Amino acid sequence: MSKTVDNEFIPDYTVPPGETLLETISAIGMSQAELAVRMGRPKKTINEIIKGKAEITPETALQLERVLGVPAGFWNKLERNYQETLARINEQKRLNKQVDWLRKIPVNVLIKKGYIKRFKDKIKQLQEVLNFFGVVSPELWKEKWLSAEVSYRKSPAFQSDPGAVASWLRMGELAAQKIECKPYDARKFKNALSEIRDLSIQPPELFQPALIHICSRAGVAVAFVPELPRIRVSGATWWMNPEKAVIQLSLRYKRDDQLWFSFFHEAGHILLHGKKEVFIEDDSNDTKEDEANMFASEILVPKRKLHHFLESSQLNRAAIRKFASEIGIAPGIVVGRLQHDGLLPYSHCNDLKRRFEWKDVAA
Repeated sequence: MSKTVDNEFIPDYTVPPGETLLETISAIGMSQAELAVRMGRPKKTINEIIKGKAEITPETALQLERVLGVPAGFWNKLERNYQETLARINEQKRLNKQVDWLRKIPVNVLIKKGYIKRFKDKIKQLQEVLNFFGVVSPELWKEKWLSAEVSYRKSPAFQSDPGAVASWLRMGELAAQKIECKPYDARKFKNALSEIRDLSIQPPELFQPALIHICSRAGVAVAFVPELPRIRVSGATWWMNPEKAVIQLSLRYKRDDQLWFSFFHEAGHILLHGKKEVFIEDDSNDTKEDEANMFASEILVPKRKLHHFLESSQLNRAAIRKFASEIGIAPGIVVGRLQHDGLLPYSHCNDLKRRFEWKDVAA
């Protein structure tokens, strides 16, 4: 049964071009056998075209133009429209069995953020979500997004929603596509990290564009994408292609120590690990996650300098501020390191950490 959805008529049937061909030859009193002779084609072929079992090819369309005087473009368009409508009808039937998949996706959140439109018809909504993810079916969505070649930091204390995580990653992909980058250069990226480290003392309105620019020169796109409900992911690393890496930050914790540790953790994955391997932080002891953690820790607060500070100073606000100034980073990062290492209670010196407020910009 045909229906109208959002002012768009969607037929549930289609007429093969062969019916028009039959009407045309009948109107001039020509039989199928005569048409076959004039076209130099088997009668069986003409019959199959009329019954919709065979397509009207461009060659056949030219032959029909010669014999019947009806332009080849007419037959080609008729066939093209028929095949397209037939494909849409078959897709409708297939998608009608898959609408339950939408329950796995945070549809309302994506609508609110402007990434997709709302449709009353479930099939249209399903198509809209598939368009957002850039895939043609829920099966391919699972293959692409649930086995994504991505390493992401998340809290081991919570279980993330796969549909929400996939949506967040897609948002990052769309953002990264807009960032023009030079071809990836490991040496340039490694050298740029010291310049990036200096940005930790700057406010977000200064460090955010600077960070994106510096990394793009080395072939790394940095995408700031606020987290979605139920993802509990602070950062991700993946490769758009062999010449473009992506660091995606969710701004989950909104504190400077967490943000900068997440960035340098992801930078560690880019420099230390492969471009295609999948590894996710969880309760297990993952060697590559440990390596990325050590990489970030050493860049932000070098172990040798930290030991010297601990031996020569007391752990108080003034000493922490002075040490942070000496090594050129924000004092909140030093506090985070001391708390993580068990040297400072998590209830102490949190006023030295800066809390960021990020705009949740719609697509």
